[in-house]
Amino acid sequence: MSLLLVVLGSAAVLGLAYLVYGRLLARLFQLDPNRPTPAVTMRDDVDYQPLNSSSLLPQHFSAIAAAGPIVGPIAAGLAFGWLPALIWILAGSILIGGVHDFASLVASIRHKARSIAEVVREQISPLAYYLFLIFIWIALVYIIVAFADVTAGSFVGPAKAENGNVAGAAIAGSSLLYLLLPLGMGLAIRYGKLPARWVVLGAIPLVIAAILLGKYVPVDLQAWMGSSESEARKTWAALLLGYCLVAGVLPVWLLLQPRGELGGYFLYAALGIGAFGLVLGGGEVRYPAFRGWAPVDARTGLAVDLFPMLFIMIACGACSGFHALIASGTTSKQLKSESDARVIGYGTMLLEAMVAVVSLCCVMMFAAGSPELGSDPNVVYAQGIGSFAAVIGIPKAIGISFALLAFTTFVYDTLDVCTRLGRFVIEELTGMRNWFGRLVGTALTAGVPLWFLLRHPADAAPLYKTFWNLFGASNQLLAALTLVGVTVWLWQTYRRPWVWFVAGLPAAFMYFVSVSALFRMTWPKLTGADRPTFVADPVPYIGVALLVLAAAMLFEAVRVLGWKRQLVIAGGTG
Repeated sequence: MSLLLVVLGSAAVLGLAYLVYGRLLARLFQLDPNRPTPAVTMRDDVDYQPLNSSSLLPQHFSAIAAAGPIVGPIAAGLAFGWLPALIWILAGSILIGGVHDFASLVASIRHKARSIAEVVREQISPLAYYLFLIFIWIALVYIIVAFADVTAGSFVGPAKAENGNVAGAAIAGSSLLYLLLPLGMGLAIRYGKLPARWVVLGAIPLVIAAILLGKYVPVDLQAWMGSSESEARKTWAALLLGYCLVAGVLPVWLLLQPRGELGGYFLYAALGIGAFGLVLGGGEVRYPAFRGWAPVDARTGLAVDLFPMLFIMIACGACSGFHALIASGTTSKQLKSESDARVIGYGTMLLEAMVAVVSLCCVMMFAAGSPELGSDPNVVYAQGIGSFAAVIGIPKAIGISFALLAFTTFVYDTLDVCTRLGRFVIEELTGMRNWFGRLVGTALTAGVPLWFLLRHPADAAPLYKTFWNLFGASNQLLAALTLVGVTVWLWQTYRRPWVWFVAGLPAAFMYFVSVSALFRMTWPKLTGADRPTFVADPVPYIGVALLVLAAAMLFEAVRVLGWKRQLVIAGGTG
């Protein structure tokens, strides 16, 4: 089978879903372009500022996409084969992930652009609100752990490529050069009064220069420290968390906004290289379509059950609870018209699914056992993009450098946003919203991941492998809890049977999948003869905490729904 056929078929399915199901959702949620949004009624040009959909879409897309639709599809494709991964990406994004993102955005703008946690407080109870905040903060912590660790892996050792290698030190050098660009962009826009669009366009050639100059200004911590590769990786992870600490308190105009804008162009360029490479080079699918219901992972030697692990390994790209935090945290405050919610909320989720499909193609193009598939997912992705780039005349080594820098850029977005969101949660829980609260919230959100990384043995497997499945399970459970809150809001607003099919069934499915996965991660370890300590393996203990929080919040939702139903019946009969 041709890779081009897979990509074109996936694009056709997603495009049809946007036209048909997206239009149905807009009608069911009664989107009204004449109803003013909070960005208009509460405009302050600081947090609330209406943007045209053409400007808001790339900003929202770069914020939600990050590295998730790259790592998850590659890991799941390698484990189970490309066909189960592809089916979940398409079905999940259309019926669950897109609905989740769209509903979160609409729920937020109907509640004065407040966060999804505050929607939960209003629709369910204050207790559910605090449970939800704690759950979010725990999830954010190991999202930071997983992505800091996998990015640190890009900065050490070589990414081997046929006809040349790309050194991790060169990628680190390019990455540090790249970080200087958004700082300059922010200063030019704010104090130079230059138009943002022209500043971004002027920065793109400098990004190319950073990619090319990386090998001439390598940052090789392993050689400088005289340490092992694993120790250098841990040091890089700690430095990345130091970056989170600083970035979490910097003004958004100085780093977050310009880098997010530039990151959107990286996403478009990566998709474009993949598309052109597939169109011009074609290529055949060489990886197995299906590896069994419980295949053995070649790297760990352990069997992995397709259910429920497929559905949590691929979170971003199919369904991601993290998207609700973006949709209700920043995007809802900039939505100019309710009618834009369809393209911003539902459309970008389907666009992210295409990123996941291209990432999956980076596995499909190689035969099982190929040396290109033996590295971390970010390197596998870079190998695929490098091969696509070679088809259109770009040297493979440069294509790999571009892909690894793009991956790092996506992760910078994730680390920044997660650190800021974690700070907001701490401020909300403690009530400290002054400068001291900002420092404490940022220090806790970056400090706890640092503790995990420093305590992790240098000779053990990379920490992201320990935390990735936990990240996926909690991310999907966050999506389930968000859908629970949305279902309660929709039922109390419309009281129509479609609510249970559109939001209720996806909520139930995601809750069952994520709870099943967390149970499988915790129960065998906690009941086995060699029960691990929290320091050696925190996954089962964190899993139990998440299960308790999720059960308590679900109980609150069911209790409130039942109580309000009784009030309706009593009012109707009285």
